[in-house]
Amino acid sequence: MNEPSSSDDAAGPGWARAARADWLCSLELDQHLSAHSLRAYAGDLDGLVQHLDRLGRTGFEQVGLPDLRSWLANQQSRGMQRSTLQRRAAAVRGFFGWLHRTGRIPHDPAQALRSPRRGRRLPPTLDQRDAERMLSRAIEAVGADDTPVARRDVALLEMLYACGTRVSELCGLDLDQLDGERHLVRVLGKGDKERVVPVGRPAWTALQAWLDVRGRLATPAAGAAVFVGERGARIDPRVVRRIVHRALAGVEGAPDLGPHGLRHAMATHLLEGGADLRSVQELLGHSSLATTQIYTHVTTDRLRAAFEQAHPRA
Repeated sequence: MNEPSSSDDAAGPGWARAARADWLCSLELDQHLSAHSLRAYAGDLDGLVQHLDRLGRTGFEQVGLPDLRSWLANQQSRGMQRSTLQRRAAAVRGFFGWLHRTGRIPHDPAQALRSPRRGRRLPPTLDQRDAERMLSRAIEAVGADDTPVARRDVALLEMLYACGTRVSELCGLDLDQLDGERHLVRVLGKGDKERVVPVGRPAWTALQAWLDVRGRLATPAAGAAVFVGERGARIDPRVVRRIVHRALAGVEGAPDLGPHGLRHAMATHLLEGGADLRSVQELLGHSSLATTQIYTHVTTDRLRAAFEQAHPRA
């Protein structure tokens, strides 16, 4: 496995390096984590190891719960966000649980490690009018300048909003994941979990218009990629983010969101239209319904309408 960090300093003191490398390798092979997730876990562990080294520890078997709590408290005192603290605590619990299961330490001091509860902050989202205006302007741009890139950009925006895919999922789409007869797309999500997502008629029309000219951009380096960049290879997530930011910049009053904002807008608008939470969970590919509940919200207007329709004393 390629180490997320190749420098000796980042890998920490010698007593920690072998266990660090073995754990990251097990995460990659057993849990199929992305390179981005592996780098995050490596960084979390490196920060802890540096803290333990300053405390004079020379092996993980010497670590106790107070050591781990002091590490979290030190970060909290420096103003670290609760969401980051929660992720780092989870990484450390996973690491020490693995050390214990594999016989590297006699007991697991991280079992009782707790982090501050994460707040339920709702991310900003597009309202339906802004989404329509964004897509309408992108389509108008194709009418004025009918190039492969313009068609690709419309298809990207339509698919992000229609399917609620993560940007990595969209960039990873291959042609054999498209079902043209039923207008479905097979999405490969986190942990290599596959889900099937329906594609609306406008999005499928835009996708087909792009595929009709894809060959004018694609080179052999693109392979079976649905979306390709201007150099002909599979499109990069950074390019997709620029496309979304540029499209929203042309909509007066719209928040400056990236592809994840369109995913959230899709889920929100489904709920506003009456979709049930379980269906939205499946479309988004969340393993837990609690994640969907945090990730989406229902407008006050819809709640009031439901109350007035259903409550006998409304």
